[in-house]
Amino acid sequence: MSEIVLINVTGEDRPGITAALTKILARFQIPILDIGQSTIHNALALGLLVELPREGDDCGVFRELLFCAHGMGLDIRFTPIDADEYEDWVREQGQPRHILTLLGREIDAEHIAQVSAAIADWGLNVDRIVRLTGRISRREACPHPLASVELSVRGAVDDLAELHAALLALGQSMDVDVSVQEDDIFRRNRRLVCFDMDSTLIQTEVIDELAAVAGVGEQVAAITESAMRGELDFQESFRRRMALLEGLDESVLAGIAERLPITEGADRLIASLKRLGYKVAILSGGFTYFAEHLQRRFGVDDVYANRLEFRDGKLTGQVSGEIIDGKRKAELLREIAAREGIRLEQVIAVGDGANDLPMLSIAGLGIAFHAKPIVTQQARHSIANVGLDGILYLLGMRDRDVERLGSEPPAVGLGHGRR
Repeated sequence: MSEIVLINVTGEDRPGITAALTKILARFQIPILDIGQSTIHNALALGLLVELPREGDDCGVFRELLFCAHGMGLDIRFTPIDADEYEDWVREQGQPRHILTLLGREIDAEHIAQVSAAIADWGLNVDRIVRLTGRISRREACPHPLASVELSVRGAVDDLAELHAALLALGQSMDVDVSVQEDDIFRRNRRLVCFDMDSTLIQTEVIDELAAVAGVGEQVAAITESAMRGELDFQESFRRRMALLEGLDESVLAGIAERLPITEGADRLIASLKRLGYKVAILSGGFTYFAEHLQRRFGVDDVYANRLEFRDGKLTGQVSGEIIDGKRKAELLREIAAREGIRLEQVIAVGDGANDLPMLSIAGLGIAFHAKPIVTQQARHSIANVGLDGILYLLGMRDRDVERLGSEPPAVGLGHGRR
Protein backbone atom coordinates (compact mmCIF):
# COMPACT_ATOMS: atom_id res chain seq x y z
CA MET A 1 0.00 0.00 0.00
CA SER A 2 1.10 3.57 -0.66
CA GLU A 3 0.16 6.98 0.63
CA ILE A 4 -0.29 10.14 -1.43
CA VAL A 5 1.01 13.32 0.19
CA LEU A 6 0.89 16.94 -0.94
CA ILE A 7 4.06 18.84 -0.04
CA ASN A 8 3.72 22.65 0.04
CA VAL A 9 6.85 24.78 0.26
CA THR A 10 6.81 28.58 0.71
CA GLY A 11 9.44 31.21 1.36
CA GLU A 12 11.93 33.49 -0.32
CA ASP A 13 12.84 32.27 -3.79
CA ARG A 14 16.43 31.52 -4.77
CA PRO A 15 18.21 29.22 -7.22
CA GLY A 16 18.54 25.57 -6.22
CA ILE A 17 15.43 25.05 -4.05
CA THR A 18 13.63 22.70 -6.40
CA ALA A 19 16.84 20.82 -7.13
CA ALA A 20 17.62 20.28 -3.43
CA LEU A 21 14.15 18.99 -2.53
CA THR A 22 13.68 16.72 -5.52
CA LYS A 23 17.17 15.30 -5.01
CA ILE A 24 16.02 13.98 -1.63
CA LEU A 25 12.89 12.46 -3.18
CA ALA A 26 15.02 10.88 -5.88
CA ARG A 27 17.36 9.29 -3.32
CA PHE A 28 14.35 7.60 -1.69
CA GLN A 29 12.93 6.71 -5.14
CA ILE A 30 9.70 8.62 -4.44
CA PRO A 31 7.42 9.09 -7.51
CA ILE A 32 6.26 12.66 -8.20
CA LEU A 33 2.64 12.60 -9.39
CA ASP A 34 2.33 16.34 -9.99
CA ILE A 35 4.40 19.49 -9.52
CA GLY A 36 3.70 23.20 -9.74
CA GLN A 37 5.61 26.33 -8.86
CA SER A 38 5.01 30.07 -8.99
CA THR A 39 6.90 33.13 -7.81
CA ILE A 40 5.51 36.59 -7.10
CA HIS A 41 7.95 39.30 -6.02
CA ASN A 42 10.55 36.70 -4.95
CA ALA A 43 7.99 34.82 -2.85
CA LEU A 44 8.00 31.11 -3.77
CA ALA A 45 5.04 28.73 -3.74
CA LEU A 46 6.05 25.16 -4.68
CA GLY A 47 3.75 22.15 -4.64
CA LEU A 48 4.77 18.49 -4.99
CA LEU A 49 2.26 15.64 -5.06
CA VAL A 50 4.16 12.46 -4.18
CA GLU A 51 3.47 8.81 -3.51
CA LEU A 52 5.09 7.39 -0.35
CA PRO A 53 5.18 3.77 0.81
CA ARG A 54 2.95 3.18 3.85
CA GLU A 55 5.56 0.89 5.32
CA GLY A 56 9.30 1.47 5.32
CA ASP A 57 11.55 4.44 5.77
CA ASP A 58 9.07 7.16 4.75
CA CYS A 59 9.80 9.09 7.97
CA GLY A 60 13.36 9.46 6.76
CA VAL A 61 12.02 11.30 3.71
CA PHE A 62 10.01 13.72 5.84
CA ARG A 63 12.92 14.31 8.20
CA GLU A 64 15.37 15.11 5.40
CA LEU A 65 12.89 17.37 3.63
CA LEU A 66 12.27 19.25 6.89
CA PHE A 67 16.00 19.70 7.55
CA CYS A 68 16.62 20.82 3.98
CA ALA A 69 13.75 23.34 4.02
CA HIS A 70 14.75 24.70 7.43
CA GLY A 71 18.34 25.17 6.25
CA MET A 72 17.10 27.31 3.37
CA GLY A 73 14.69 29.35 5.51
CA LEU A 74 11.59 27.78 3.95
CA ASP A 75 8.27 26.68 5.40
CA ILE A 76 7.19 23.16 4.45
CA ARG A 77 3.86 21.41 5.05
CA PHE A 78 2.78 17.79 4.45
CA THR A 79 -0.90 17.01 3.76
CA PRO A 80 -2.15 13.42 3.28
CA ILE A 81 -4.52 13.02 0.32
CA ASP A 82 -7.40 10.56 0.47
CA ALA A 83 -7.05 7.86 -2.23
CA ASP A 84 -10.63 8.35 -3.50
CA GLU A 85 -10.16 12.14 -3.67
CA TYR A 86 -6.98 11.59 -5.65
CA GLU A 87 -8.79 9.36 -8.17
CA ASP A 88 -11.56 11.95 -8.52
CA TRP A 89 -8.87 14.56 -9.24
CA VAL A 90 -7.31 12.28 -11.88
CA ARG A 91 -10.66 11.85 -13.65
CA GLU A 92 -11.08 15.63 -13.85
CA GLN A 93 -8.16 15.91 -16.28
CA GLY A 94 -10.53 15.09 -19.15
CA GLN A 95 -12.68 18.15 -18.48
CA PRO A 96 -12.82 20.91 -21.12
CA ARG A 97 -10.45 23.80 -20.57
CA HIS A 98 -10.73 27.43 -21.58
CA ILE A 99 -8.40 30.40 -21.55
CA LEU A 100 -9.84 33.65 -20.26
CA THR A 101 -7.88 36.83 -21.02
CA LEU A 102 -8.36 40.21 -19.35
CA LEU A 103 -7.12 43.27 -21.24
CA GLY A 104 -7.11 46.88 -20.15
CA ARG A 105 -5.07 49.96 -19.40
CA GLU A 106 -4.92 48.75 -15.82
CA ILE A 107 -6.34 45.67 -14.11
CA ASP A 108 -7.29 46.02 -10.47
CA ALA A 109 -8.79 43.88 -7.72
CA GLU A 110 -12.35 44.74 -8.72
CA HIS A 111 -11.78 43.38 -12.23
CA ILE A 112 -10.32 40.13 -10.92
CA ALA A 113 -13.04 39.79 -8.29
CA GLN A 114 -15.93 40.22 -10.70
CA VAL A 115 -14.48 38.01 -13.43
CA SER A 116 -13.56 35.21 -11.02
CA ALA A 117 -17.05 35.41 -9.48
CA ALA A 118 -18.61 35.13 -12.94
CA ILE A 119 -16.47 32.08 -13.68
CA ALA A 120 -17.57 30.47 -10.42
CA ASP A 121 -21.22 31.16 -11.28
CA TRP A 122 -20.70 29.11 -14.44
CA GLY A 123 -19.29 26.23 -12.41
CA LEU A 124 -15.77 26.74 -13.76
CA ASN A 125 -12.65 26.36 -11.66
CA VAL A 126 -9.49 28.43 -12.07
CA ASP A 127 -6.39 26.25 -12.43
CA ARG A 128 -3.79 28.90 -13.15
CA ILE A 129 -3.41 32.69 -13.32
CA VAL A 130 -0.47 34.40 -15.02
CA ARG A 131 0.36 38.01 -15.84
CA LEU A 132 1.23 38.44 -19.53
CA THR A 133 2.26 42.09 -19.50
CA GLY A 134 5.52 43.26 -17.96
CA ARG A 135 6.10 44.59 -14.48
CA ILE A 136 4.70 48.04 -13.83
CA SER A 137 6.76 50.87 -12.40
CA ARG A 138 4.93 52.97 -9.84
CA ARG A 139 7.35 55.88 -10.34
CA GLU A 140 7.62 56.28 -14.10
CA ALA A 141 4.53 56.98 -16.20
CA CYS A 142 3.87 54.77 -19.24
CA PRO A 143 2.52 56.65 -22.31
CA HIS A 144 0.49 53.67 -23.56
CA PRO A 145 -0.18 51.45 -20.53
CA LEU A 146 -1.27 47.88 -21.14
CA ALA A 147 -2.27 45.23 -18.63
CA SER A 148 -3.19 41.63 -19.36
CA VAL A 149 -3.88 38.66 -17.12
CA GLU A 150 -4.61 35.14 -18.35
CA LEU A 151 -6.70 32.60 -16.45
CA SER A 152 -6.78 28.91 -17.30
CA VAL A 153 -10.18 27.53 -16.28
CA ARG A 154 -11.58 24.01 -16.17
CA GLY A 155 -15.13 22.74 -16.55
CA ALA A 156 -17.86 22.06 -19.07
CA VAL A 157 -19.62 25.01 -20.74
CA ASP A 158 -23.09 24.17 -22.06
CA ASP A 159 -23.44 27.35 -24.14
CA LEU A 160 -20.15 29.00 -25.07
CA ALA A 161 -21.93 31.81 -26.93
CA GLU A 162 -23.89 32.67 -23.79
CA LEU A 163 -20.67 32.69 -21.75
CA HIS A 164 -19.07 35.00 -24.35
CA ALA A 165 -22.05 37.36 -24.10
CA ALA A 166 -21.97 37.38 -20.29
CA LEU A 167 -18.24 38.13 -20.15
CA LEU A 168 -18.58 40.79 -22.88
CA ALA A 169 -21.27 42.58 -20.87
CA LEU A 170 -19.19 42.30 -17.71
CA GLY A 171 -16.12 43.73 -19.45
CA GLN A 172 -18.11 46.63 -20.89
CA SER A 173 -19.40 47.50 -17.43
CA MET A 174 -15.82 47.70 -16.12
CA ASP A 175 -14.05 49.21 -19.19
CA VAL A 176 -11.87 46.15 -19.70
CA ASP A 177 -11.88 43.51 -22.42
CA VAL A 178 -12.67 39.94 -21.38
CA SER A 179 -12.15 37.16 -23.91
CA VAL A 180 -12.64 33.41 -23.51
CA GLN A 181 -11.23 30.80 -25.90
CA GLU A 182 -11.23 27.03 -25.95
CA ASP A 183 -7.80 25.85 -24.85
CA ASP A 184 -7.06 23.68 -27.86
CA ILE A 185 -4.14 23.17 -30.22
CA PHE A 186 -5.40 25.81 -32.67
CA ARG A 187 -5.24 28.62 -30.09
CA ARG A 188 -1.49 28.09 -29.95
CA ASN A 189 -0.99 27.65 -33.69
CA ARG A 190 -2.52 30.60 -35.55
CA ARG A 191 -0.78 31.28 -38.88
CA LEU A 192 -2.76 33.91 -40.83
CA VAL A 193 -4.19 37.29 -39.81
CA CYS A 194 -6.65 39.21 -42.00
CA PHE A 195 -7.30 42.87 -41.24
CA ASP A 196 -9.97 45.26 -42.28
CA MET A 197 -8.31 48.59 -43.07
CA ASP A 198 -10.55 51.60 -42.38
CA SER A 199 -11.13 52.20 -38.64
CA THR A 200 -9.08 49.07 -37.91
CA LEU A 201 -5.50 49.39 -39.18
CA ILE A 202 -6.06 53.12 -39.55
CA GLN A 203 -8.16 55.42 -37.40
CA THR A 204 -10.26 56.88 -40.14
CA GLU A 205 -12.52 55.98 -43.05
CA VAL A 206 -10.56 56.95 -46.17
CA ILE A 207 -13.71 57.56 -48.16
CA ASP A 208 -14.65 60.20 -45.56
CA GLU A 209 -11.23 61.83 -46.01
CA LEU A 210 -11.78 61.97 -49.77
CA ALA A 211 -15.28 63.31 -49.25
CA ALA A 212 -14.02 66.09 -46.99
CA VAL A 213 -11.65 67.29 -49.73
CA ALA A 214 -14.46 67.03 -52.30
CA GLY A 215 -16.79 69.07 -50.09
CA VAL A 216 -19.33 66.28 -49.61
CA GLY A 217 -18.15 65.09 -46.20
CA GLU A 218 -21.45 65.22 -44.35
CA GLN A 219 -23.37 63.34 -47.02
CA VAL A 220 -20.78 60.57 -47.30
CA ALA A 221 -20.28 60.25 -43.54
CA ALA A 222 -24.01 59.75 -43.01
CA ILE A 223 -24.09 56.94 -45.57
CA THR A 224 -20.93 55.36 -44.09
CA GLU A 225 -22.33 55.28 -40.56
CA SER A 226 -25.59 53.75 -41.78
CA ALA A 227 -23.68 51.02 -43.60
CA MET A 228 -21.37 50.25 -40.68
CA ARG A 229 -24.39 49.89 -38.38
CA GLY A 230 -25.82 47.34 -40.80
CA GLU A 231 -28.79 49.56 -41.71
CA LEU A 232 -27.88 49.81 -45.39
CA ASP A 233 -26.60 47.24 -47.86
CA PHE A 234 -22.85 47.74 -48.26
CA GLN A 235 -22.75 47.62 -52.05
CA GLU A 236 -25.57 50.10 -52.42
CA SER A 237 -24.08 52.45 -49.84
CA PHE A 238 -20.68 52.13 -51.51
CA ARG A 239 -22.04 53.12 -54.93
CA ARG A 240 -23.87 56.10 -53.42
CA ARG A 241 -20.74 57.36 -51.71
CA MET A 242 -18.54 56.84 -54.74
CA ALA A 243 -20.94 58.77 -56.94
CA LEU A 244 -20.53 61.79 -54.67
CA LEU A 245 -16.75 61.74 -55.32
CA GLU A 246 -17.00 62.05 -59.08
CA GLY A 247 -14.60 64.69 -60.41
CA LEU A 248 -12.15 64.67 -57.47
CA ASP A 249 -8.58 65.23 -58.64
CA GLU A 250 -6.25 62.20 -58.37
CA SER A 251 -3.48 64.35 -56.89
CA VAL A 252 -5.20 64.57 -53.49
CA LEU A 253 -4.74 60.84 -52.81
CA ALA A 254 -0.99 61.01 -52.12
CA GLY A 255 -1.38 63.57 -49.36
CA ILE A 256 -4.13 61.59 -47.66
CA ALA A 257 -2.05 58.39 -47.85
CA GLU A 258 0.96 60.05 -46.20
CA ARG A 259 -1.04 61.28 -43.22
CA LEU A 260 -3.13 58.20 -42.54
CA PRO A 261 -3.48 57.88 -38.73
CA ILE A 262 -2.11 54.43 -37.89
CA THR A 263 -3.97 52.65 -35.09
CA GLU A 264 -2.17 52.28 -31.77
CA GLY A 265 -0.34 48.97 -31.54
CA ALA A 266 -0.50 48.14 -35.25
CA ASP A 267 3.27 48.37 -35.78
CA ARG A 268 4.05 46.23 -32.71
CA LEU A 269 1.44 43.61 -33.58
CA ILE A 270 2.31 43.14 -37.24
CA ALA A 271 6.07 43.22 -36.68
CA SER A 272 5.73 40.52 -34.01
CA LEU A 273 3.49 38.31 -36.13
CA LYS A 274 5.73 38.65 -39.17
CA ARG A 275 8.72 37.58 -37.09
CA LEU A 276 6.74 34.50 -36.09
CA GLY A 277 6.12 33.66 -39.74
CA TYR A 278 2.46 34.71 -39.93
CA LYS A 279 0.91 35.58 -43.27
CA VAL A 280 -0.71 39.01 -43.11
CA ALA A 281 -3.53 40.21 -45.37
CA ILE A 282 -5.62 43.35 -45.75
CA LEU A 283 -9.20 42.62 -46.86
CA SER A 284 -10.84 45.99 -47.24
CA GLY A 285 -13.95 47.59 -48.56
CA GLY A 286 -11.73 50.65 -49.00
CA PHE A 287 -9.26 51.32 -51.79
CA THR A 288 -6.15 49.60 -53.07
CA TYR A 289 -4.27 52.90 -53.35
CA PHE A 290 -4.24 53.28 -49.57
CA ALA A 291 -4.08 49.57 -48.71
CA GLU A 292 -0.94 49.20 -50.83
CA HIS A 293 0.57 52.17 -49.00
CA LEU A 294 0.08 50.20 -45.76
CA GLN A 295 1.38 47.07 -47.45
CA ARG A 296 4.70 48.76 -48.11
CA ARG A 297 4.87 50.12 -44.57
CA PHE A 298 4.06 46.87 -42.74
CA GLY A 299 5.30 44.22 -45.17
CA VAL A 300 1.78 42.87 -45.72
CA ASP A 301 1.61 39.76 -47.89
CA ASP A 302 -1.81 40.16 -49.53
CA VAL A 303 -4.02 43.13 -50.32
CA TYR A 304 -7.58 42.94 -51.62
CA ALA A 305 -9.55 46.18 -51.86
CA ASN A 306 -11.47 48.30 -54.38
CA ARG A 307 -9.57 49.87 -57.25
CA LEU A 308 -10.52 53.48 -57.94
CA GLU A 309 -11.29 54.37 -61.53
CA PHE A 310 -9.86 57.58 -63.05
CA ARG A 311 -10.46 59.42 -66.28
CA ASP A 312 -8.27 62.37 -67.28
CA GLY A 313 -6.78 62.44 -63.77
CA LYS A 314 -10.12 62.64 -61.98
CA LEU A 315 -12.29 60.12 -60.17
CA THR A 316 -15.15 58.76 -62.24
CA GLY A 317 -17.21 57.97 -59.15
CA GLN A 318 -16.85 54.24 -59.79
CA VAL A 319 -14.42 51.39 -59.08
CA SER A 320 -13.08 48.86 -61.55
CA GLY A 321 -13.86 45.21 -60.93
CA GLU A 322 -15.92 43.52 -58.25
CA ILE A 323 -16.78 45.49 -55.11
CA ILE A 324 -15.18 43.99 -51.99
CA ASP A 325 -18.07 43.61 -49.56
CA GLY A 326 -18.56 41.44 -46.49
CA LYS A 327 -19.36 38.29 -48.44
CA ARG A 328 -16.29 38.73 -50.63
CA LYS A 329 -14.05 39.32 -47.61
CA ALA A 330 -15.07 35.95 -46.20
CA GLU A 331 -14.47 34.28 -49.58
CA LEU A 332 -11.01 35.86 -49.83
CA LEU A 333 -10.11 34.73 -46.31
CA ARG A 334 -11.04 31.17 -47.29
CA GLU A 335 -9.07 31.42 -50.54
CA ILE A 336 -5.90 32.71 -48.87
CA ALA A 337 -6.09 30.07 -46.14
CA ALA A 338 -6.58 27.29 -48.69
CA ARG A 339 -3.71 28.54 -50.86
CA GLU A 340 -1.36 28.64 -47.85
CA GLY A 341 -2.53 25.30 -46.49
CA ILE A 342 -3.92 26.92 -43.33
CA ARG A 343 -7.04 25.70 -41.52
CA LEU A 344 -9.74 28.27 -40.75
CA GLU A 345 -9.23 27.54 -37.05
CA GLN A 346 -5.71 28.96 -37.47
CA VAL A 347 -6.92 32.27 -38.93
CA ILE A 348 -7.32 35.57 -37.07
CA ALA A 349 -9.73 38.13 -38.54
CA VAL A 350 -9.99 41.70 -37.24
CA GLY A 351 -12.55 44.32 -38.19
CA ASP A 352 -14.96 46.96 -36.92
CA GLY A 353 -17.92 47.15 -39.30
CA ALA A 354 -20.98 45.08 -40.19
CA ASN A 355 -19.31 44.11 -43.48
CA ASP A 356 -16.57 42.41 -41.43
CA LEU A 357 -18.95 40.03 -39.65
CA PRO A 358 -18.85 37.29 -42.34
CA MET A 359 -15.05 36.93 -42.08
CA LEU A 360 -15.08 37.29 -38.29
CA SER A 361 -17.60 34.46 -38.04
CA ILE A 362 -15.52 31.90 -39.97
CA ALA A 363 -12.08 32.70 -38.53
CA GLY A 364 -10.79 30.68 -35.61
CA LEU A 365 -10.23 33.96 -33.75
CA GLY A 366 -12.61 36.67 -34.98
CA ILE A 367 -12.08 39.99 -33.19
CA ALA A 368 -14.35 43.02 -33.25
CA PHE A 369 -11.91 45.91 -32.78
CA HIS A 370 -13.32 49.18 -31.35
CA ALA A 371 -16.34 48.10 -33.31
CA LYS A 372 -19.89 49.24 -33.89
CA PRO A 373 -22.38 47.82 -31.33
CA ILE A 374 -23.93 45.34 -33.77
CA VAL A 375 -20.48 43.92 -34.53
CA THR A 376 -19.39 43.73 -30.90
CA GLN A 377 -22.57 41.86 -29.99
CA GLN A 378 -22.23 39.28 -32.77
CA ALA A 379 -18.46 38.69 -32.78
CA ARG A 380 -17.02 36.03 -30.49
CA HIS A 381 -14.23 38.32 -29.25
CA SER A 382 -13.94 42.05 -28.76
CA ILE A 383 -11.19 44.58 -28.04
CA ALA A 384 -12.45 48.03 -27.13
CA ASN A 385 -10.08 49.40 -24.49
CA VAL A 386 -6.54 48.91 -25.85
CA GLY A 387 -4.69 49.04 -29.17
CA LEU A 388 -4.24 46.35 -31.81
CA ASP A 389 -1.27 44.85 -29.98
CA GLY A 390 -3.77 43.60 -27.40
CA ILE A 391 -4.25 40.71 -29.85
CA LEU A 392 -0.79 39.42 -28.87
CA TYR A 393 -2.11 38.63 -25.39
CA LEU A 394 -5.11 36.76 -26.80
CA LEU A 395 -2.48 34.52 -28.40
CA GLY A 396 -0.93 33.92 -24.98
CA MET A 397 2.20 35.95 -25.68
CA ARG A 398 4.02 37.76 -22.88
CA ASP A 399 5.85 41.07 -23.10
CA ARG A 400 9.16 39.29 -22.74
CA ASP A 401 8.27 37.12 -25.76
CA VAL A 402 7.56 40.23 -27.82
CA GLU A 403 10.79 41.88 -26.68
CA ARG A 404 12.74 38.78 -27.66
CA LEU A 405 11.08 38.78 -31.08
CA GLY A 406 12.10 42.42 -31.49
CA SER A 407 15.74 41.37 -31.74
CA GLU A 408 15.00 39.12 -34.72
CA PRO A 409 14.63 40.40 -38.32
CA PRO A 410 11.02 40.21 -39.55
CA ALA A 411 10.11 37.76 -42.28
CA VAL A 412 8.84 40.42 -44.67
CA GLY A 413 7.22 39.32 -47.89
CA LEU A 414 5.07 41.19 -50.37
CA GLY A 415 2.03 39.97 -52.01
CA HIS A 416 0.46 37.11 -53.79
CA GLY A 417 -2.88 38.86 -54.16
CA ARG A 418 -3.36 42.48 -55.07
CA ARG A 419 -6.69 43.79 -56.22
